[in-house]
Amino acid sequence: MFNILVVEDDKHTRMLLSKILQTNGYNVILATDGEDALDKLEHNYIDLMVIDVMMPKMDGYTLTQTLREGGSQMPMLMISAKDKVQDIKQGFLVGIDDYLTKPFDFEEFILRVKALLRRSKIVSDHKLVVGRTTLDYNSFKVITPDGEETLPKKEFLLLYKLLSYPEIVFTRMQLMDEIWGMDAESDEHTVNVHINRLRTHFADNKDFEIVTVRGLGYKAVRYDEQND
Repeated sequence: MFNILVVEDDKHTRMLLSKILQTNGYNVILATDGEDALDKLEHNYIDLMVIDVMMPKMDGYTLTQTLREGGSQMPMLMISAKDKVQDIKQGFLVGIDDYLTKPFDFEEFILRVKALLRRSKIVSDHKLVVGRTTLDYNSFKVITPDGEETLPKKEFLLLYKLLSYPEIVFTRMQLMDEIWGMDAESDEHTVNVHINRLRTHFADNKDFEIVTVRGLGYKAVRYDEQND
């Protein structure tokens, strides 16, 4: 069972998050602010943290930065009513892995928690297993029952990203920024081209599918999870 530390100063929100997580099979440890969270971390093994931004004594930004500067690689999901670009950007600059604005959909919250926990394991193993398909990050190989194939780097990273966060929609710009870099000379059409190549490559693969979300971008659907 995964241990999740919820750091939230509002009692109602803290208890609501705890109930949602416990209902989905997670063990929950609660903290009321950043200082309390640091104390809890000294006495408990934590797999993932859910962190509010605005808290007394030590806010979420400071808590995250303190942990990252101390070498922690623990996945962190920041939640906040602060939805301006600069607020979200500040969260990523100090080291959070994902940012969710309040109010949020409970199912999306759990999907993001699952994705972060999965990604944490992926990072340590450098492999992603989707049904009978394995993606090996070290070699850029995709291994299936039909054999193994080394993909071009950008195609592999794009597929790895989407499958690491199933059901999460990524805009073309988000994928451009992460896979090609913000200073890349390529445009968003490049993403479409690589997506089409991946679809052609894995048209017969029964473990996953890359879906276009009209007007937004792309997401991966993992059929191995639906059959669990």
